[in-house]
Amino acid sequence: MMAMGPVLTVHRAAAEIGGNCIELSHDGHRLILDVGSPLVGDGADDLGMSIPRTLDTSKDIAGLIISHPHQDHWGLLHALPTSWPVWSGAACEVLIRMTASLSGSVIEQPFHTYHPHKAFAVGPFTITPYLTDHSAFDAHMLLVEVGGKRILYSGDFRRVGRKAILVDRLMANPPPDVDVLLLEGTTLGRTETFPTEATLEDDFVALFRRISGRVFVTWSAQNIDRTVTIYRACKKAGRTLVLDLYTIDVLERLSALHHTLPRLGWPLVRAVITSSMKRLYENPSRMNTPTFVERVATSGNAMGAARLDEVRNAVVMLRSSLLRDFTNKGVRLGAEDAWVFSMWSGYLRTPEYQHVRAAFDAAGATFAQIHTSGHAAREDLEAFARRIGPRHLVPIHSFTWDQHLDGFENVMRLRDGEKFSIP
Repeated sequence: MMAMGPVLTVHRAAAEIGGNCIELSHDGHRLILDVGSPLVGDGADDLGMSIPRTLDTSKDIAGLIISHPHQDHWGLLHALPTSWPVWSGAACEVLIRMTASLSGSVIEQPFHTYHPHKAFAVGPFTITPYLTDHSAFDAHMLLVEVGGKRILYSGDFRRVGRKAILVDRLMANPPPDVDVLLLEGTTLGRTETFPTEATLEDDFVALFRRISGRVFVTWSAQNIDRTVTIYRACKKAGRTLVLDLYTIDVLERLSALHHTLPRLGWPLVRAVITSSMKRLYENPSRMNTPTFVERVATSGNAMGAARLDEVRNAVVMLRSSLLRDFTNKGVRLGAEDAWVFSMWSGYLRTPEYQHVRAAFDAAGATFAQIHTSGHAAREDLEAFARRIGPRHLVPIHSFTWDQHLDGFENVMRLRDGEKFSIP
């Protein structure tokens, strides 16, 4: 009997941002693309309760392919069978394991490394990862070929970062005969424009030159594009970049794979060692690398938090916990200082960052937002879909696709858990 064609199931993310979990099945074999924890609370305290009800975890799979190291694409790993084999980029695995260690978790599944633009086989599936532009480091689109069909999973991507040329090249020479394009739509419904990282660099330089005191900047330590942007701006403005232990650790581990990344020992890069970060790294149940702290402390490029009151030309990594560490050591904020928020503006509404904002406002310090999206703007989504020219476009990763389908062709709208036999 002739085998039926492959079946696509979007277990979650057909109508929400985050929590991506997609399955392709063919001839008794199953391939999973991402297993993200939901960004929107689902009322489950136990990660196991967040597993999509249509995802069968009682049976083996050929493989689980992770597109990038944001938790809404891998965060359910802890709750899945430890026998399920996982494939990811090398840097992606590093960042996933670091994130898990922060909360005292251990990833027990066996990991295999894929490489950009090199096809590999998992059971009957052939997967080609395309390195792409995103706010997460080591992010990939994934082309899956099985049963004579070709499925392209966009993952999360944009065209304003330091790897935008990778998306442009894929659009200029797209994979032929794509049967299904799984396309993210995070920014649909947003009207603002998204500046490039190069534009942000200019904005940081201008601010660094205008402010006479220290500039505290809040950004994600795993947003390597942003770290590079801020480091380059520091070089142009003649400022010292002061990073916490975790950010130093991220850069050091990734530099073992990508030697061009800024890190401790580079000109203008310094580390600040605070009590809470020191405890985190010395805790056997968390990061558990006390030798790392000792090595940084004796590197000749580290300082205690109290020194920040003296280093007036510093650009300092800041999050709410670090602000407590700094002020506990006598660091005083002043009107000559500034705080830059370089993350999604929605986080500013959380209590932790309202507290930070209040502290800087009380000191009369300057506040600025310098940020851009990690996701493609609508016009880029439309242009990408046109260039790929899929026979079926399956919308994912948005709350508002149904209001923004105009401009997209061959749309196959699926519900979470609905099976689609690819014709």
